[in-house]
Amino acid sequence: MNEGGRHGDGGGLEVARTGDVAEGSMKKVRAGDHEILLAYIGGAYYAADARCPHMGGDLSRGTLAGTIVTCPLHHSQFDLAGGQVVRWTDWSGLLLSLAKAFRSPRPLTTYPVSVDGDRILVRI
Repeated sequence: MNEGGRHGDGGGLEVARTGDVAEGSMKKVRAGDHEILLAYIGGAYYAADARCPHMGGDLSRGTLAGTIVTCPLHHSQFDLAGGQVVRWTDWSGLLLSLAKAFRSPRPLTTYPVSVDGDRILVRI
């Protein structure tokens, strides 16, 4: 995990360099005290909390399809473009009802990303 910390001119924290994240991939980085999921999709960078709001799964160990990240624990899905819940879990019936009763669907927190030269900056 990268240890970000330098502030950029736009007020963001440097979390990686442009060569650190390949097209169509994601990785966990650090911005100050925050673990951030950084993804590079279609020529754009996306940043979000690295932990799933459902049960805290490490999203960097999940899968990425376009801008949709799937949690490895209960297969909750979120759109990195704005944090919207695509699917809360892959459970159905009673299990889904219980999951929603204990943890109502919450969006994934996303963060603005900018690029300054080869530095990727995230504003927390």
